[in-house]
Amino acid sequence: MEYEEILMAKSAWYYYVGGLTQQSIGEKLGVTRVHVMKLLDMARQSGIVSFRLREDSFRRFDIEKKMADTWGLSDVFIVPSPVNGMGAAENVAYAAAMYIESSASENDYINMGYGYTLGKVLNYLATTTEKTLSIISLSGGVSCYLPEAKSSIFNAKLFLMPAPLVVSSSEMAKAIIAEPSVQEVLMMHKLASATVVGIGGMNDDATVVKGGTITKNDFRLLSMQNAVGDVLCHFYDKNGEPVGAELDSRLISTPLQTLKSLNRVIGVSAGVNKVDAILGALRAGLLNVLITDEDTAEAVLAKNGE
Repeated sequence: MEYEEILMAKSAWYYYVGGLTQQSIGEKLGVTRVHVMKLLDMARQSGIVSFRLREDSFRRFDIEKKMADTWGLSDVFIVPSPVNGMGAAENVAYAAAMYIESSASENDYINMGYGYTLGKVLNYLATTTEKTLSIISLSGGVSCYLPEAKSSIFNAKLFLMPAPLVVSSSEMAKAIIAEPSVQEVLMMHKLASATVVGIGGMNDDATVVKGGTITKNDFRLLSMQNAVGDVLCHFYDKNGEPVGAELDSRLISTPLQTLKSLNRVIGVSAGVNKVDAILGALRAGLLNVLITDEDTAEAVLAKNGE
């Protein structure tokens, strides 16, 4: 299902089933009331809704409502899962890029985390948006934020922390964070209209290990400390409680408490190996919006009920 078709179905769900006004729907989806009117009209004309929703759309929106109600999220955006289970990250990355682009205004600032899926989001934005956006890094690790060579970076300005993500000591981390060039980027975070983060799991192909951000021994130690995942390289357990204080002290990365204070934190993640990590992030109250795929969403709800 294409992104615009998903927007049509979501608008129809909120309007005909949820009883929301067109203005309220626009606020939830990040579009204007006029756009909502067009989406509802297109939904009727295309057959997505003939005063009843197609079964697959109904099921996804039911899951979205359950997740939003359970964790107090302002929005949940679920895309269909790939039939063979492959490509879920690419699907949600594309959906996230469309979601961000549709709700962003010209010259908006967007805070951006790092990771495989977030890299895909950035590159999909590069090829789809016609708006001028500014991307602000939420952590060190400059190479994590650079677009793929084949992408022409979408009129965007990149504001990056001139620092690595992990350094050798807490003293060095404090000194780097105190640098004026890093402080300038940190102060920009509150100016952003949205904040986008990935959610990392504890599987062997985790981005933080594959990319050499942390060693396999550090990763193994975090697992022994009951870590289930990370956001911005801050690790936490199944209840969202922080673990790995020693590593945490060496990070050049936005603290999770600061993340909670930023505007419209959007978590983007998918895959069965991310279920515990997504659930921990939700229990920690890190997110306002979750974008994932159907299989992952159902697994997160099921896991929460165990």
